[in-house]
Amino acid sequence: MSEPTISTLVERVRDGDVRLHELEEHVDPDAAATVRRRVVAEQSGADVDAFGEYAFDAADADPNIDNMIGGVQVPVGVAGPVTVDGGSLSGSRYLPMATTEGALVASVNRGCSVIDAAGGATARVTKSGMTRAPVFRVADVAEAEALASWVRDNVPTLRTAAESTTSHGELREVTPYVVGNNVYLRFAFDTKDAMGMNMVTIATREACDVIEAETDASLVALSGNLCSDKKPAAVNAVEGRGRSVAADVEIPREVVEDRLHTTPEAVAEINTRKNHVGSAKAGSLGFNAHVANTVAAMFLATGQDEAQVVEGANAITTAELTPEGGLYVSVSLASLEVGTVGGGTKLPTQAAGLDVLGVRGGGDPPGSNGDALAEAIAVGALAGELSLLAALGSRHLASAHADLGR
Repeated sequence: MSEPTISTLVERVRDGDVRLHELEEHVDPDAAATVRRRVVAEQSGADVDAFGEYAFDAADADPNIDNMIGGVQVPVGVAGPVTVDGGSLSGSRYLPMATTEGALVASVNRGCSVIDAAGGATARVTKSGMTRAPVFRVADVAEAEALASWVRDNVPTLRTAAESTTSHGELREVTPYVVGNNVYLRFAFDTKDAMGMNMVTIATREACDVIEAETDASLVALSGNLCSDKKPAAVNAVEGRGRSVAADVEIPREVVEDRLHTTPEAVAEINTRKNHVGSAKAGSLGFNAHVANTVAAMFLATGQDEAQVVEGANAITTAELTPEGGLYVSVSLASLEVGTVGGGTKLPTQAAGLDVLGVRGGGDPPGSNGDALAEAIAVGALAGELSLLAALGSRHLASAHADLGR
Protein backbone atom coordinates (compact mmCIF):
# COMPACT_ATOMS: atom_id res chain seq x y z
CA MET A 1 0.00 0.00 0.00
CA SER A 2 1.37 3.43 -0.95
CA GLU A 3 2.86 5.74 1.69
CA PRO A 4 0.34 8.55 1.00
CA THR A 5 -2.53 6.18 1.73
CA ILE A 6 -0.88 4.99 4.94
CA SER A 7 -0.19 8.55 6.09
CA THR A 8 -3.69 9.67 5.19
CA LEU A 9 -5.24 6.88 7.20
CA VAL A 10 -2.99 7.65 10.18
CA GLU A 11 -4.28 11.22 10.09
CA ARG A 12 -7.90 10.09 9.78
CA VAL A 13 -7.50 7.80 12.78
CA ARG A 14 -5.83 10.59 14.74
CA ASP A 15 -8.71 12.92 13.85
CA GLY A 16 -11.32 10.34 14.84
CA ASP A 17 -12.73 9.91 11.32
CA VAL A 18 -11.72 6.22 11.19
CA ARG A 19 -11.52 3.83 14.12
CA LEU A 20 -8.78 1.23 14.42
CA HIS A 21 -11.16 -1.69 13.91
CA GLU A 22 -12.50 -0.13 10.69
CA LEU A 23 -9.19 0.04 8.84
CA GLU A 24 -9.74 -3.19 6.88
CA GLU A 25 -12.66 -1.41 5.18
CA HIS A 26 -10.10 0.88 3.52
CA VAL A 27 -6.90 -1.16 3.07
CA ASP A 28 -5.69 -4.76 3.15
CA PRO A 29 -4.94 -6.34 6.57
CA ASP A 30 -1.16 -5.90 6.38
CA ALA A 31 -1.51 -2.21 5.57
CA ALA A 32 -4.07 -1.87 8.35
CA ALA A 33 -1.53 -3.32 10.78
CA THR A 34 1.04 -0.78 9.57
CA VAL A 35 -1.39 2.08 10.18
CA ARG A 36 -2.14 0.83 13.69
CA ARG A 37 1.58 0.58 14.50
CA ARG A 38 2.07 4.18 13.42
CA VAL A 39 -0.86 5.33 15.53
CA VAL A 40 0.26 3.36 18.59
CA ALA A 41 3.84 4.63 18.20
CA GLU A 42 2.63 8.23 18.10
CA GLN A 43 0.34 7.84 21.09
CA SER A 44 2.74 5.88 23.30
CA GLY A 45 6.11 7.22 22.19
CA ALA A 46 7.31 3.60 21.92
CA ASP A 47 9.33 2.09 19.10
CA VAL A 48 7.00 -0.68 17.91
CA ASP A 49 8.73 -1.51 14.62
CA ALA A 50 9.71 -4.94 15.97
CA PHE A 51 6.02 -5.90 15.95
CA GLY A 52 6.11 -5.51 12.17
CA GLU A 53 8.62 -8.37 11.77
CA TYR A 54 6.16 -11.21 11.28
CA ALA A 55 6.27 -14.00 8.71
CA PHE A 56 2.62 -14.58 7.86
CA ASP A 57 -0.09 -12.70 6.00
CA ALA A 58 -2.17 -10.60 8.36
CA ALA A 59 -5.27 -11.93 6.61
CA ASP A 60 -4.40 -15.43 7.83
CA ALA A 61 -4.52 -14.20 11.42
CA ASP A 62 -7.90 -12.50 11.07
CA PRO A 63 -9.79 -15.27 12.93
CA ASN A 64 -7.25 -15.11 15.78
CA ILE A 65 -6.68 -11.43 16.56
CA ASP A 66 -8.41 -8.04 16.53
CA ASN A 67 -6.76 -4.68 15.87
CA MET A 68 -3.58 -6.44 14.80
CA ILE A 69 -0.38 -4.38 14.86
CA GLY A 70 2.03 -7.23 14.14
CA GLY A 71 3.42 -10.29 15.83
CA VAL A 72 5.46 -11.30 18.87
CA GLN A 73 8.33 -13.68 18.27
CA VAL A 74 9.02 -16.30 20.93
CA PRO A 75 12.12 -18.49 20.58
CA VAL A 76 11.30 -22.09 19.70
CA GLY A 77 13.47 -25.04 20.68
CA VAL A 78 13.07 -28.80 20.62
CA ALA A 79 13.52 -31.40 23.29
CA GLY A 80 14.24 -34.99 22.41
CA PRO A 81 13.87 -37.04 20.43
CA VAL A 82 11.94 -39.15 22.88
CA THR A 83 10.31 -42.51 22.27
CA VAL A 84 6.58 -42.62 22.94
CA ASP A 85 4.39 -45.71 23.20
CA GLY A 86 0.99 -44.04 23.03
CA GLY A 87 -2.52 -44.99 22.16
CA SER A 88 -2.33 -42.60 19.21
CA LEU A 89 1.32 -41.49 19.08
CA SER A 90 4.07 -44.02 18.57
CA GLY A 91 7.75 -43.77 17.80
CA SER A 92 10.48 -41.21 18.28
CA ARG A 93 9.48 -37.54 18.31
CA TYR A 94 11.05 -34.14 18.84
CA LEU A 95 8.93 -31.94 21.14
CA PRO A 96 8.59 -28.30 19.97
CA MET A 97 8.68 -25.78 22.82
CA ALA A 98 8.28 -22.00 22.61
CA THR A 99 9.55 -20.19 25.69
CA THR A 100 11.66 -17.35 27.00
CA GLU A 101 12.61 -19.23 30.18
CA GLY A 102 16.25 -20.15 30.04
CA ALA A 103 17.13 -23.77 30.92
CA LEU A 104 13.57 -25.06 30.41
CA VAL A 105 14.19 -26.83 27.12
CA ALA A 106 17.53 -28.11 28.42
CA SER A 107 15.79 -29.56 31.47
CA VAL A 108 13.06 -31.30 29.45
CA ASN A 109 15.69 -32.49 26.98
CA ARG A 110 17.63 -34.13 29.82
CA GLY A 111 14.46 -35.86 30.97
CA CYS A 112 13.81 -37.07 27.43
CA SER A 113 17.29 -38.59 27.16
CA VAL A 114 16.79 -40.47 30.42
CA ILE A 115 13.37 -41.70 29.31
CA ASP A 116 14.90 -42.95 26.06
CA ALA A 117 17.69 -44.67 27.94
CA ALA A 118 14.97 -46.49 29.89
CA GLY A 119 13.27 -47.64 26.69
CA GLY A 120 10.75 -44.84 26.24
CA ALA A 121 7.58 -43.63 27.94
CA THR A 122 4.04 -44.96 27.78
CA ALA A 123 1.15 -42.51 27.37
CA ARG A 124 -2.62 -42.87 27.13
CA VAL A 125 -5.64 -40.60 26.94
CA THR A 126 -7.99 -41.98 29.59
CA LYS A 127 -11.00 -39.69 29.13
CA SER A 128 -12.15 -37.06 26.65
CA GLY A 129 -14.89 -34.47 26.87
CA MET A 130 -15.01 -30.71 26.41
CA THR A 131 -17.56 -29.14 28.75
CA ARG A 132 -19.92 -26.22 28.93
CA ALA A 133 -22.18 -25.72 31.97
CA PRO A 134 -25.11 -23.30 31.68
CA VAL A 135 -26.94 -22.18 34.81
CA PHE A 136 -30.74 -22.15 34.97
CA ARG A 137 -33.03 -20.39 37.44
CA VAL A 138 -35.99 -22.32 38.89
CA ALA A 139 -38.54 -21.44 41.57
CA ASP A 140 -37.29 -23.69 44.37
CA VAL A 141 -35.54 -26.95 45.18
CA ALA A 142 -38.58 -28.99 44.14
CA GLU A 143 -38.42 -27.51 40.65
CA ALA A 144 -34.64 -27.97 40.70
CA GLU A 145 -35.04 -31.69 41.37
CA ALA A 146 -37.71 -31.92 38.68
CA LEU A 147 -35.43 -30.25 36.12
CA ALA A 148 -32.50 -32.52 37.02
CA SER A 149 -34.75 -35.56 36.60
CA TRP A 150 -36.13 -34.28 33.30
CA VAL A 151 -32.61 -33.77 31.97
CA ARG A 152 -31.52 -37.27 32.96
CA ASP A 153 -34.56 -38.73 31.20
CA ASN A 154 -34.16 -36.64 28.04
CA VAL A 155 -30.48 -36.80 27.16
CA PRO A 156 -31.30 -38.32 23.72
CA THR A 157 -33.52 -35.29 22.93
CA LEU A 158 -30.81 -32.89 24.06
CA ARG A 159 -28.23 -34.86 22.05
CA THR A 160 -30.29 -34.51 18.86
CA ALA A 161 -30.60 -30.75 19.36
CA ALA A 162 -26.95 -30.20 20.24
CA GLU A 163 -25.55 -32.34 17.45
CA SER A 164 -27.73 -30.58 14.86
CA THR A 165 -25.26 -27.66 15.07
CA THR A 166 -22.08 -29.60 14.28
CA SER A 167 -20.87 -32.27 11.91
CA HIS A 168 -18.14 -33.39 14.30
CA GLY A 169 -19.16 -32.95 17.92
CA GLU A 170 -20.93 -35.69 19.89
CA LEU A 171 -22.75 -35.11 23.18
CA ARG A 172 -21.53 -37.72 25.65
CA GLU A 173 -23.31 -36.77 28.87
CA VAL A 174 -25.17 -34.08 30.79
CA THR A 175 -24.64 -33.94 34.55
CA PRO A 176 -27.00 -31.82 36.70
CA TYR A 177 -25.78 -29.98 39.81
CA VAL A 178 -28.32 -28.31 42.13
CA VAL A 179 -27.57 -25.35 44.41
CA GLY A 180 -30.82 -24.00 45.88
CA ASN A 181 -32.86 -22.58 43.02
CA ASN A 182 -29.89 -22.81 40.64
CA VAL A 183 -29.44 -25.79 38.35
CA TYR A 184 -26.12 -26.20 36.54
CA LEU A 185 -26.00 -28.65 33.64
CA ARG A 186 -22.48 -29.77 32.75
CA PHE A 187 -22.57 -30.82 29.09
CA ALA A 188 -19.60 -32.93 27.94
CA PHE A 189 -18.83 -33.36 24.23
CA ASP A 190 -16.43 -35.41 22.16
CA THR A 191 -14.97 -32.70 19.90
CA LYS A 192 -12.67 -35.03 17.90
CA ASP A 193 -9.50 -33.21 16.80
CA ALA A 194 -10.72 -29.73 17.73
CA MET A 195 -10.20 -28.20 21.14
CA GLY A 196 -13.86 -27.42 20.67
CA MET A 197 -14.89 -24.53 22.93
CA ASN A 198 -16.79 -22.70 20.18
CA MET A 199 -18.33 -25.96 19.01
CA VAL A 200 -19.67 -26.93 22.43
CA THR A 201 -20.89 -23.42 23.22
CA ILE A 202 -23.03 -23.30 20.08
CA ALA A 203 -24.27 -26.86 20.58
CA THR A 204 -25.12 -26.26 24.23
CA ARG A 205 -27.09 -23.14 23.35
CA GLU A 206 -29.28 -25.23 21.03
CA ALA A 207 -29.91 -27.77 23.81
CA CYS A 208 -30.76 -24.94 26.23
CA ASP A 209 -33.47 -23.74 23.86
CA VAL A 210 -35.09 -27.16 24.14
CA ILE A 211 -34.89 -27.10 27.94
CA GLU A 212 -36.53 -23.68 28.14
CA ALA A 213 -39.25 -24.77 25.73
CA GLU A 214 -40.02 -28.02 27.57
CA THR A 215 -39.60 -27.01 31.24
CA ASP A 216 -40.24 -24.07 33.56
CA ALA A 217 -36.53 -23.31 33.90
CA SER A 218 -35.03 -20.03 32.66
CA LEU A 219 -31.51 -19.84 31.28
CA VAL A 220 -29.48 -17.25 33.21
CA ALA A 221 -26.08 -17.71 31.59
CA LEU A 222 -24.76 -20.08 28.96
CA SER A 223 -21.65 -20.48 31.10
CA GLY A 224 -22.24 -20.88 34.82
CA ASN A 225 -18.53 -21.41 35.68
CA LEU A 226 -19.00 -25.08 36.49
CA CYS A 227 -17.51 -25.86 33.07
CA SER A 228 -14.84 -24.68 34.25
CA ASP A 229 -12.85 -22.76 31.64
CA LYS A 230 -9.58 -20.89 32.27
CA LYS A 231 -9.92 -20.95 36.06
CA PRO A 232 -8.44 -23.26 38.71
CA ALA A 233 -11.24 -25.69 39.57
CA ALA A 234 -11.49 -28.92 41.50
CA VAL A 235 -14.26 -30.17 39.20
CA ASN A 236 -11.73 -30.38 36.37
CA ALA A 237 -9.30 -32.28 38.57
CA VAL A 238 -11.98 -34.83 39.46
CA GLU A 239 -14.18 -35.05 36.36
CA GLY A 240 -11.68 -33.95 33.72
CA ARG A 241 -12.09 -31.46 30.89
CA GLY A 242 -10.75 -31.71 27.37
CA ARG A 243 -8.46 -34.72 27.54
CA SER A 244 -7.35 -36.56 30.66
CA VAL A 245 -3.96 -38.03 29.79
CA ALA A 246 -1.24 -39.87 31.68
CA ALA A 247 2.36 -40.86 30.94
CA ASP A 248 4.81 -43.02 32.84
CA VAL A 249 8.25 -44.63 32.69
CA GLU A 250 10.29 -47.19 34.63
CA ILE A 251 13.96 -46.25 34.91
CA PRO A 252 16.62 -48.74 36.01
CA ARG A 253 18.62 -47.74 39.09
CA GLU A 254 21.88 -47.49 37.16
CA VAL A 255 20.36 -45.01 34.70
CA VAL A 256 19.11 -42.83 37.56
CA GLU A 257 22.50 -42.88 39.22
CA ASP A 258 24.63 -42.46 36.07
CA ARG A 259 22.54 -39.89 34.20
CA LEU A 260 20.67 -38.03 36.94
CA HIS A 261 23.36 -38.25 39.64
CA THR A 262 20.89 -39.17 42.34
CA THR A 263 19.02 -42.26 43.54
CA PRO A 264 15.51 -43.62 43.07
CA GLU A 265 14.97 -43.28 46.83
CA ALA A 266 15.86 -39.58 46.78
CA VAL A 267 13.57 -38.82 43.84
CA ALA A 268 10.65 -40.69 45.41
CA GLU A 269 11.10 -38.94 48.76
CA ILE A 270 11.35 -35.49 47.21
CA ASN A 271 8.23 -36.12 45.17
CA THR A 272 6.27 -37.12 48.27
CA ARG A 273 7.48 -34.32 50.51
CA LYS A 274 7.44 -31.61 47.84
CA ASN A 275 4.75 -32.44 45.28
CA HIS A 276 2.30 -34.18 47.62
CA VAL A 277 2.73 -32.92 51.19
CA GLY A 278 3.95 -29.45 50.25
CA SER A 279 1.21 -28.99 47.67
CA ALA A 280 -1.42 -30.19 50.14
CA LYS A 281 -0.21 -27.71 52.77
CA ALA A 282 -0.34 -24.95 50.15
CA GLY A 283 -3.89 -25.92 49.17
CA SER A 284 -2.73 -26.46 45.59
CA LEU A 285 -4.97 -27.96 42.90
CA GLY A 286 -1.89 -29.35 41.17
CA PHE A 287 0.43 -31.84 42.86
CA ASN A 288 3.46 -31.49 40.60
CA ALA A 289 6.75 -29.65 40.27
CA HIS A 290 6.37 -27.58 37.09
CA VAL A 291 4.02 -29.23 34.61
CA ALA A 292 2.80 -25.76 33.57
CA ASN A 293 6.23 -25.07 32.06
CA THR A 294 6.01 -27.80 29.45
CA VAL A 295 2.30 -27.32 28.84
CA ALA A 296 2.74 -23.59 28.21
CA ALA A 297 5.77 -24.02 25.96
CA MET A 298 4.16 -26.71 23.83
CA PHE A 299 0.86 -24.80 23.73
CA LEU A 300 2.62 -21.76 22.27
CA ALA A 301 4.57 -23.87 19.77
CA THR A 302 1.46 -25.68 18.48
CA GLY A 303 -1.22 -22.96 18.44
CA GLN A 304 -3.23 -23.85 21.53
CA ASP A 305 -5.21 -21.41 23.69
CA GLU A 306 -2.51 -20.29 26.10
CA ALA A 307 -5.00 -19.28 28.82
CA GLN A 308 -5.97 -22.92 29.19
CA VAL A 309 -2.59 -23.65 30.73
CA VAL A 310 -4.57 -23.03 33.94
CA GLU A 311 -6.40 -26.31 33.47
CA GLY A 312 -3.54 -28.05 31.68
CA ALA A 313 -1.29 -27.74 34.72
CA ASN A 314 -3.89 -29.51 36.88
CA ALA A 315 -1.67 -32.58 37.23
CA ILE A 316 -0.39 -35.12 39.74
CA THR A 317 3.14 -36.52 39.65
CA THR A 318 3.93 -39.83 41.36
CA ALA A 319 7.30 -41.47 42.01
CA GLU A 320 8.08 -44.76 43.71
CA LEU A 321 10.60 -47.59 43.79
CA THR A 322 10.09 -50.55 41.48
CA PRO A 323 10.44 -54.10 42.86
CA GLU A 324 13.83 -54.27 41.13
CA GLY A 325 15.07 -51.13 42.90
CA GLY A 326 14.56 -48.77 39.95
CA LEU A 327 12.36 -45.70 39.70
CA TYR A 328 8.77 -45.47 38.49
CA VAL A 329 7.52 -41.96 37.62
CA SER A 330 4.15 -40.90 36.24
CA VAL A 331 2.33 -37.69 35.39
CA SER A 332 -1.48 -37.53 35.09
CA LEU A 333 -2.95 -34.39 33.54
CA ALA A 334 -6.66 -34.22 34.34
CA SER A 335 -7.80 -31.44 32.01
CA LEU A 336 -5.59 -30.87 28.98
CA GLU A 337 -7.54 -28.88 26.37
CA VAL A 338 -5.85 -29.27 22.99
CA GLY A 339 -6.70 -29.53 19.31
CA THR A 340 -4.97 -30.02 15.99
CA VAL A 341 -7.57 -28.18 13.89
CA GLY A 342 -9.04 -24.70 14.26
CA GLY A 343 -7.91 -21.73 16.29
CA GLY A 344 -4.22 -20.92 16.29
CA THR A 345 -3.26 -24.25 14.71
CA LYS A 346 -3.77 -22.71 11.26
CA LEU A 347 -1.02 -20.11 11.62
CA PRO A 348 2.19 -21.04 9.75
CA THR A 349 4.66 -21.38 12.63
CA GLN A 350 2.15 -23.16 14.84
CA ALA A 351 1.21 -25.52 12.01
CA ALA A 352 4.93 -26.27 11.63
CA GLY A 353 5.09 -27.16 15.32
CA LEU A 354 2.28 -29.66 14.81
CA ASP A 355 4.07 -31.00 11.75
CA VAL A 356 7.18 -31.67 13.85
CA LEU A 357 5.02 -34.01 15.93
CA GLY A 358 3.21 -35.35 12.85
CA VAL A 359 -0.24 -34.45 14.20
CA ARG A 360 -1.50 -31.48 12.16
CA GLY A 361 -5.10 -31.48 10.94
CA GLY A 362 -7.82 -34.05 11.36
CA GLY A 363 -6.78 -37.53 12.37
CA ASP A 364 -7.82 -40.92 11.04
CA PRO A 365 -9.79 -41.99 12.95
CA PRO A 366 -11.22 -38.62 14.00
CA GLY A 367 -9.80 -37.52 17.32
CA SER A 368 -6.57 -39.48 17.01
CA ASN A 369 -4.41 -36.43 16.23
CA GLY A 370 -5.78 -34.57 19.22
CA ASP A 371 -5.08 -37.61 21.39
CA ALA A 372 -1.57 -37.87 19.96
CA LEU A 373 -0.84 -34.21 20.78
CA ALA A 374 -2.08 -34.75 24.33
CA GLU A 375 0.18 -37.79 24.69
CA ALA A 376 3.19 -35.83 23.40
CA ILE A 377 2.59 -33.04 25.91
CA ALA A 378 2.17 -35.56 28.73
CA VAL A 379 5.51 -37.20 27.89
CA GLY A 380 7.16 -33.77 27.74
CA ALA A 381 5.70 -32.95 31.16
CA LEU A 382 6.95 -36.30 32.47
CA ALA A 383 10.45 -35.49 31.23
CA GLY A 384 10.33 -32.07 32.86
CA GLU A 385 9.16 -33.48 36.18
CA LEU A 386 11.84 -36.17 36.17
CA SER A 387 14.59 -33.69 35.39
CA LEU A 388 13.59 -31.17 38.05
CA LEU A 389 13.07 -33.76 40.78
CA ALA A 390 16.50 -35.21 39.98
CA ALA A 391 18.10 -31.77 40.02
CA LEU A 392 16.70 -31.24 43.49
CA GLY A 393 17.91 -34.69 44.54
CA SER A 394 21.44 -34.03 43.31
CA ARG A 395 21.30 -30.42 44.58
CA HIS A 396 22.22 -29.21 41.10
CA LEU A 397 19.20 -26.97 40.48
CA ALA A 398 20.85 -23.64 41.29
CA SER A 399 24.22 -24.55 39.77
CA ALA A 400 22.56 -25.72 36.53
CA HIS A 401 20.87 -22.35 36.09
CA ALA A 402 24.09 -20.55 36.95
CA ASP A 403 26.13 -22.63 34.48
CA LEU A 404 23.66 -21.93 31.71
CA GLY A 405 23.94 -18.20 32.33
CA ARG A 406 20.33 -17.80 33.39
